[in-house]
Amino acid sequence: MRVKKVYLLLIQFLIIILLMSLLFTKSIAIFAVIFALSAAILIIHILVSKNAWKVKIMFISIYTLILILQEVFIASTFFNNSSIWLAFLVKNVIGIIIIFVPFFVRYLHYIYTLEHQFSMTSKTSISFDMIREINKKRDSLKKNVSKSKTALSKENIHEIANDIPRHSYIKYLNRNSLSESYFAECEKSLNDENLYIVLSSTGSSASELISLFTQKNYNHVSLSLDKELKTTISYNGGENLTLPGLNQEQLESFNKKSDASIMVYKIKATKEQKKRIIEKINEINNAGSAYNLVGLVTKASIRPNIMFCSQFVYSILKIANLEYFEANNTKVKPTDFVENDYYRKLEFCYEIAF
Repeated sequence: MRVKKVYLLLIQFLIIILLMSLLFTKSIAIFAVIFALSAAILIIHILVSKNAWKVKIMFISIYTLILILQEVFIASTFFNNSSIWLAFLVKNVIGIIIIFVPFFVRYLHYIYTLEHQFSMTSKTSISFDMIREINKKRDSLKKNVSKSKTALSKENIHEIANDIPRHSYIKYLNRNSLSESYFAECEKSLNDENLYIVLSSTGSSASELISLFTQKNYNHVSLSLDKELKTTISYNGGENLTLPGLNQEQLESFNKKSDASIMVYKIKATKEQKKRIIEKINEINNAGSAYNLVGLVTKASIRPNIMFCSQFVYSILKIANLEYFEANNTKVKPTDFVENDYYRKLEFCYEIAF
């Protein structure tokens, strides 16, 4: 089992290295090879399938056309050299995205096949569960396409691309960002016998992109030592006010889209447990921290204080002996704190809709 985990971690690490290489490469060859390999794999797949030759020829033509368009795009953008770093990065991001175009076509064909594989004479044998499952897949695809338009919009990609250079996977960037007044508020909260877990759907560029992969509405989680959320804290990008890492959060920062909202839950915590949490927060604040941007994909951290939001929240709960489900902290998602509450340790407090 351990060998399997190491193997999977290695695969994830290699994938992120490949994506990072593609993001910053100035070579046309690596994209050309990946486009060609993708087309070859899909063409072989359609050839060995049980589809009629008419369908096979049609999809071979489609994959070939996509390959030609991919090669034309990458050639025209790479040979049109730009001295602007952001323009170069955006071109590479688009190059990475269009790698998946032929696979998306294959997925559409799969959905179509599911809906039309039964003849009129065998329709009576189709169960309602089958129909429900097919409709669910179709609706999910439509929803994902709609979300993709927002998450992969030009504005979002620009914002994310501008933010990437601010992060580090190997060194602490953020130190002493928490003020004395913040810790004074923490001390005041010791009489409150609860710790608060805050799930948020903010609409930030990163959150919208993450939601494409998690398929969840709430993609950020924070901790607060008080019910009024004066001591809300988590790992984040710093809102361009502080460096990425451990930062205090204000309610205004959660409101980035028309349907933004936060859900607040509480869990019983003694004064001693809350003191332990404050000590750990102070320790991280002094030692330094950084947001684990790469770890969102690799599910690993090189240094202890390089974390993402859910990784931090779970680690703090564990330090205070308040964790209520077992997990590797690098694999915890924000919604896991509610979905994995099998023993009903959490109590819902309130929701804020902006």
